[in-house]
Amino acid sequence: MKYEERLQNVTVLGAAGKMGSGILLLTAVEMADLSLLPENKDKTFVLNAVDVSDEALHGLMGYLRTQVRKIAEKKTVLLRKLYADRADLIENFDIIDEYIFDVLNIVRPVNAMEVAYNSHMIFEAIKEDPALKVKIFTQIKENSNVDPWFFTNTSSIPITEIDEKANLGGKVIGFHFYNPPAVQKLVEVIRAKETLDEVNDFAMTYAKRLRKVVVPSNDFAGFIGNGHFMRDALYGIQQAVKMKDEFGGLVQSIYAFNKITQDYLIRPMGIFQLIDYVGVEVCSYIMSVMNPYLENEDLHSDILDTMVEQGITGGQYSSGAQKDGFLKYEKGRPVAIWDINKKEYVLIADISADVDARLGDMPKLMKPWKAVNFNRGKAAILDGIFDEMNKMDSLGAKLAKDYNKRSNEIGNLLVDSNVANNTDDVNTVMLTGFYHAYGPINNYLK
Repeated sequence: MKYEERLQNVTVLGAAGKMGSGILLLTAVEMADLSLLPENKDKTFVLNAVDVSDEALHGLMGYLRTQVRKIAEKKTVLLRKLYADRADLIENFDIIDEYIFDVLNIVRPVNAMEVAYNSHMIFEAIKEDPALKVKIFTQIKENSNVDPWFFTNTSSIPITEIDEKANLGGKVIGFHFYNPPAVQKLVEVIRAKETLDEVNDFAMTYAKRLRKVVVPSNDFAGFIGNGHFMRDALYGIQQAVKMKDEFGGLVQSIYAFNKITQDYLIRPMGIFQLIDYVGVEVCSYIMSVMNPYLENEDLHSDILDTMVEQGITGGQYSSGAQKDGFLKYEKGRPVAIWDINKKEYVLIADISADVDARLGDMPKLMKPWKAVNFNRGKAAILDGIFDEMNKMDSLGAKLAKDYNKRSNEIGNLLVDSNVANNTDDVNTVMLTGFYHAYGPINNYLK
């Protein structure tokens, strides 16, 4: 079956969710572009958007319309070529409107999974629950009329386990988009033990056409991205607990380590803000999924469990706005920190001056992440900042060095345990998927 034939009938499971909506958008655009080629004009392309919520599916169509318009406005030259045989489409706005119609006309929003029985491709972006994924894949496999391929967006569950338990015969692959899929360039591709070569080849072609950066990960729970992030997050939590007396309490210590990871280590978010972004509850759950597969490690945090029990879950609203987690947000900016003992938020403004004084001076050459990461002279800037930090003995500098050392250890662990094929793959995931200014495996801080 040719590439475009495989994409004639596709289903996205969890299509109205945070990840699913982006996957649906990218796939809808790819299918529409294929349908407009002269050789495909007589073919029908169908994309089933499956989700349990009618309300969410209604909102999904509005999201698609808005996003497709943005995409169309950026490629009017290409669209003029695709619609060259349409004499009625003269102005750019006519072509853009027609393209929006053609993309949306492919999408079929439904909450009945049975539509997947006729799909050659299944993209799955449902809850990170091994049993649920296996149950749904098994149901589709047993009732399918066409013997489909399964692309799972799991970020932690071994693909071989899914393949074997759902009896998919190697017709499955891990295709882990990063959030948000429509913006993020990175995709981790994970083959199961028996994944067929033709499934992997299709995955590579699909990723290339979406202009994604592909990093292969070997089939170990958590893969490269969560393999690093979950351990990095756990270290941040553990250090905050360990140093709470030094800073005058856990709230103050959480603020300190969020600042160290964002400002001293020049990351786009502090570690606790990143946990909130992914979701406190999601991080706790992913750790619980990964933990049984790990030897000589306990990837678990009582604090995450307590936060979830207290109803502090993080993540995003359907609008994309950040939910409160370790940090409370106003207009997207952190303004307070959750006190798990008092069960209330403490204003950052009330504690920051004292904690900042305890951390001590930062390097005089220090710049914020944005000023570093998008600068053509980034390498020289990083060298200057970290050379200066290496000569400092302030508490903040010491803790930053320790944190970077642990991040480095985690990166090397992923290579040594054959999760990643090499150090470049680890660094690429963190640079591209997490927008770090430099990879975790580095020689910056001593």
